[in-house]
Amino acid sequence: MTTTWTAARVLRDRNAGLCLAGVVVSGFGTSALWLASGVWVKDLTGSDGLAALCLLAMWAPVLAGPALGTLADRVRRKPLLIGANLGLAAILLTLFTVHSRDGLWLLYAVLFVYGAAGIVHDAAESALVAAAVDGSLLGDFNGLRMTATEGMKLVAPLAGAGIYAAYGGPCVAFLDAVTFVLATCLYALLRVREDRPEPPATGWRARTAEGARHLWRHERLRPLVLTGGITMLFAGLNGAMVYAVVDGLGRSPAFAGVLFAVQGTGSVLIGTVSGPALRRLGERRFAACGIALFAAGVALRAIPSDPVTLVCSAAIGAGLPCVLIAAFTAVQRETPGPLLGRAAATASTLLFGPNAVGLAVGAVLVELVGHRPVLVALGLAATTATAPLLQSPARASRTASRSPSDANPA
Repeated sequence: MTTTWTAARVLRDRNAGLCLAGVVVSGFGTSALWLASGVWVKDLTGSDGLAALCLLAMWAPVLAGPALGTLADRVRRKPLLIGANLGLAAILLTLFTVHSRDGLWLLYAVLFVYGAAGIVHDAAESALVAAAVDGSLLGDFNGLRMTATEGMKLVAPLAGAGIYAAYGGPCVAFLDAVTFVLATCLYALLRVREDRPEPPATGWRARTAEGARHLWRHERLRPLVLTGGITMLFAGLNGAMVYAVVDGLGRSPAFAGVLFAVQGTGSVLIGTVSGPALRRLGERRFAACGIALFAAGVALRAIPSDPVTLVCSAAIGAGLPCVLIAAFTAVQRETPGPLLGRAAATASTLLFGPNAVGLAVGAVLVELVGHRPVLVALGLAATTATAPLLQSPARASRTASRSPSDANPA
């Protein structure tokens, strides 16, 4: 009943429904290309390392998120989204020329541009949603957005793999291009009034830093973003253990796909109830509950049992999105419109950047220590990460004032 009510609240709002439809359509194409690109490179080269570089090419631009976010604050967001979608659709069509190993440079270049444009797109979309959707619906919208995104990850890679097997990589790129055109049509139907941004009064570097300064100085946003980044670091460490967990169960590596599917299902389910939960608990307590659920799932994963591991995967999938939904919803609500693009992009970098670090460190730890001690330690450490979220804003403000040397998040 709650799920139905949440979806109805969002879909009854014309702008919210259009934005959500745009997320579903473009997310399908992105998830399909994500898998197909790696398979494509593997078929052309036979190299696992070169195939893995596809994911790196798409994720590397997140490190430049604060700088890329300034673009979303320089122009009106709706035309920017439309232009970015059409530009990506055109660029993807160049992949029809990739037929051999010699064309890999173009594939990597397109994926890198794809990732960079995605950062700008997400920042502009976050700002546009905050302007186009009623503030009381933001929690519901962001929860359903998470549900849609994770749902596409369960379906689209299989569709992409099927299309790749039948017709080849260029046809998957064409499918992705079509989804961007469809998303463009949906964004064009939005009814939102945007004033032309004022000409910048400061230099590019100063404007880029304004997003980070806002997040750090805001007593409600700072603990959410920093705790979210720490949690995503732990998530990366946990992700590096997955094949060791599967091996500990005596299963083949393919069983990891089952764990990923169960985890995705947990994320889909939590997205449908996040709106009501945010209204009842508030961003901080909602994020803290999610982190506690994530921590329990990670620690208990050390138990070599199929049922326990499956339940833990669902718990991780349900707990991890809570801090992300809470953080991005708070950023949308608490950030002035002219600054929202930079703040959202900076928050994305601070939240998702540590995940890559965690994966790298975890790959070393699982070889040196083994997965069970690491998982138990991670679970305990993640539990303590909830402390800043349970601290009152007033006390947090006094603590921050005693630590001026920490005021630079870089």
